[in-house]
This record gives sequence, C-alpha cells and structure tokens, in this order.
Amino acid sequence: QVQPVESGGGLVQAGGSLRLSCAASSNFFSITFMSWYRQAPGKQREAVAGIDSGDNTNYADAVKGRFTISRDNDKNTVYLQMNSLKPEDKAVYSCHARLPGSDGDWGQGTKVTVSS
Repeated sequence: QVQPVESGGGLVQAGGSLRLSCAASSNFFSITFMSWYRQAPGKQREAVAGIDSGDNTNYADAVKGRFTISRDNDKNTVYLQMNSLKPEDKAVYSCHARLPGSDGDWGQGTKVTVSS
C-alpha cells in the first residue's frame, strides 16, 4: 500500500489559486503513477491530472492551462497547482497512487471551495 494523504484544500475566490499536496508513504514513490481526481456534489468522480515516473503529464480538458501537476520524488509528494480557479472547480479532490501492476490506493480527499 502507498497510503496517499492529501492537504491544501480550502476556500478561495474565483480567479484565485491553491496548491494541493499528496504525500505517499512508499519506498517506490519514484515509479508510482500519481494522479488527481475530483468529485463535485451530485457528479461522478473525474480524472483531473496525472504524472508518471518520467514526469510525463496529462490533464482533463477542463483544467488545461490552469492546473499543473508535478512531483518531488525526494519528498514522496505530488502537487497540483491550481490557478484561475472557477466556481465549477469546487469539488473534493482525491489523490490516487498506483504502483505498476497494482490497482492503486486512494487518499481521503481534500475539499476545494471556490466562491464567485
């Protein structure tokens, strides 16, 4: 198990920024595929961004150009920098950590609220 733990959520005004962090307890963090998902009230969970061991990234169309995912293997942490936040970005953001060949582990989530 990787046991991701998210932090950094909170309340921000539209147009503002937040940085989410996800710390993973794993000796194999450097080869772990890390991703962020979100679930808004009444909606299904959706993928937001992902980053692989080679620092290749992918993003949902809704956040391209506004969100940036990055990782620090020395700190076993992945970040999600969220800029130009919109009210529709309000959701519970969860981190998913997946070692090769496994289904992965979920964090408990962190809530992001964007006021208009």
